Amino acid sequence: MEDPQFASLGKRLMGGSLSDAALQQASEGTADYAILPWVNVVKIGGQSIMDRGRSAVGPLVEEITANLKSHKMILGTGAGTRARHIYSLGIDLGLPTGVLTVLGTAVAWQNAQMLHYLLARYGIPFIEPEGFSILPHYLMERGAVICQGMPPYKLWEANPLTGRIPPQRTDTGCFLIAEVFGARKMIYVKDEDGLYTADPKKDPMAEHIPRISLQDLLKRDLDDLIVERAVLEMMLHTRHIKEIQFINGLKPGQLTAALNGEPVGTIIYRAGSENGGAA
Repeated sequence: MEDPQFASLGKRLMGGSLSDAALQQASEGTADYAILPWVNVVKIGGQSIMDRGRSAVGPLVEEITANLKSHKMILGTGAGTRARHIYSLGIDLGLPTGVLTVLGTAVAWQNAQMLHYLLARYGIPFIEPEGFSILPHYLMERGAVICQGMPPYKLWEANPLTGRIPPQRTDTGCFLIAEVFGARKMIYVKDEDGLYTADPKKDPMAEHIPRISLQDLLKRDLDDLIVERAVLEMMLHTRHIKEIQFINGLKPGQLTAALNGEPVGTIIYRAGSENGGAA
């Protein structure tokens, strides 16, 4: 314990319990290193975009390729309608949340592979979770990579407070990628103009919310959200991603505008963050 190679915190870690509150607080002082601060994580919705087929995916693929020289992108895919079908079957059969997560992951994987085939002529690869060590190389060489959006918990997914539907799905998985790598932006591509006071597909009186703080949004406790609640809960404690943006992928140019830093769609930011909530 007297070895000079150990810093003060290192000595405390070696000699104390990792559950000690004071030790955990001491670990707060070291800044997190941003691994890929120039990359943009773009989550492409499953039901909102991929399930619509050529009419939605084709123009978005063209916009992605048009931005390859200007912006580095990690493209994550949602699961969509097929996942909802498989969840209903699994719940009917009495399968636990962890198994439902495995099944939902398989669907997100299929969407990622389809997107990969559409972008293969540009040399953009599909990266499996185990292959993330080669991800920076492909980003530097080809400008983008594709991954499925589900977090790799699978059987180890925590049970939700209510019900059995996996609480941390593709929105969460892409958000975790952005946070761990210290990404420049986290952009969600949906089929709506962003966050509304209610589901605009069901309520014609729903009002669009162009910008809102995370704290205010949580206080409102809206019945319908454009993003998984797990993302908002995680965002309260993030070190890198303090702002997320939602755009309408059915409107050409919105992805480009978001990549360029324009306030299109809806921006949710954590109040009190540096630069007024910027990521």
